[in-house]
Amino acid sequence: MRYVYLLWLILLFVLPISIIFVYSFLEPQIYGGVQWNFTLDAYRYLPKYLNLIWRSVWIAGIATLITLVVALPVSFYIAKSRLKNFLLLLTVVPFWTNSLIRIYAWKIVLGNNGIINQFLNLLGFGPVQFLYNPFAVILVIVYTYLPFAILPLYAAMEKIENSILEASLDLGASKMYTFTKVLLPNVRMGLLTAFVFVFVPALGSYAIPDLVGGVSSRMIGNEIVRQLMTIRNWPVASAMSNLLTLIALLSIIIVMKRREKS
Repeated sequence: MRYVYLLWLILLFVLPISIIFVYSFLEPQIYGGVQWNFTLDAYRYLPKYLNLIWRSVWIAGIATLITLVVALPVSFYIAKSRLKNFLLLLTVVPFWTNSLIRIYAWKIVLGNNGIINQFLNLLGFGPVQFLYNPFAVILVIVYTYLPFAILPLYAAMEKIENSILEASLDLGASKMYTFTKVLLPNVRMGLLTAFVFVFVPALGSYAIPDLVGGVSSRMIGNEIVRQLMTIRNWPVASAMSNLLTLIALLSIIIVMKRREKS
C-alpha cells in the first residue's frame, strides 16, 4: 500500500510540478510549446506583473479573512447544535452543483438587471454596479470557499467541551474574553487549516474573477490562462504557476510547523 501511495504521489504531484518547473527555464515557441534552450527570461518577465500579483494577494487575503470571520460562529453553532448532521449536510450541498453554475447565479443576483437592483429600483434608486469590481470577486470567493473553512473549524469546535466555556463565564469573564482567550486558542489549528484551504485556491482562482471581476479585478490565474491560450508563452505561465505553488507550499509548511509546536 505504501508503494501505491508513493506511485500516485509521483504521478499526480511530483511529475506535473517538475514539468512546470522545467518549462519555466526554457524558451517559448511562437505557436505554443517550448524550445529546449535554458534561459531565465520567464522570471525576468515576472516583475512586470507585480501589481497583478499584489492585487491577487490582497483580494485573496481579504476574502479569506471575511470567510474565517463568517465561518467561526457558523461552525461553533453547528458543532453545538443537536441538528449538526443535518447542518453539515446543508454545508456540503453546494458541492453537488457545478461551481460555474453557482458563479453565474451570482451574476443574476448582482447584475444591473439582477434581483438586488430590481429591488433597489422599486425603492427609487438607480442601478448599482455590483459586478465587475473587486467587491464582486471577494463576495463570490467568500461564498464559494466558505464550506472549506467551516469543515476544519467544525472539527476543532466539536472537541471543545461546553464546560470549559461555561466555567470561564461563571468565573466572571466576559463573552469577548472567553471568545479570544478560551475559544480561539483551542481552535488555532482549525483556523490555520481553514486559512490554507481558502487562501490557496482563492489566490489561484480563475473562473470567479473572469466571470464577475472584469478587467480591473483580474488575478494571477487569469494571466496564466492568457499566457497559455493567447500569448502562447508557456515558460512565463509556468513561472507564474511556480510562484503560486511556492506560496501554497509555504502556507502548508507554516501550518505544519504550528501543528508541531501545539
